[in-house]
Amino acid sequence: MQVRGLLLLLALILLAATAEAGKNKKEKGKKDGSECEDWRWGPCVPNSKDCGLGYREGTCKDESKKLKCKIPCNWKKKFGADCKYKFESWGGCSAQTGVKTRSGILKKALYNAQCEEIVYVTKPCSSKIKSKSKGQSPLLPS
Repeated sequence: MQVRGLLLLLALILLAATAEAGKNKKEKGKKDGSECEDWRWGPCVPNSKDCGLGYREGTCKDESKKLKCKIPCNWKKKFGADCKYKFESWGGCSAQTGVKTRSGILKKALYNAQCEEIVYVTKPCSSKIKSKSKGQSPLLPS
């Protein structure tokens, strides 16, 4: 009977500690104390050149904030870093143009970014011909 009471007491202590930790996380999320909920965010502006670390400015009523952000240097700058797309497989190579194409459908627009619903990308066709026989050597006549 005492073991059961001890386990119940231990469970209550763990539950209280977990609840207190949850309160601390909520307080950290609102570290600036702003009551505003309708923030309008601008694009990520890199500190130098056209990619890398930077900041984004936001406004809400009379308040303004700056958040740190990052634009990957290998990103397709045509779409913007705040537009995320789901791309299909590359199509076949066009003999006339020498390029292949694929389309992407908008998956997520971050920070209320203005994004196109569907985008198309092209790339040059590969001049290399891939062989199907990996790891196999041709039979040599003996």
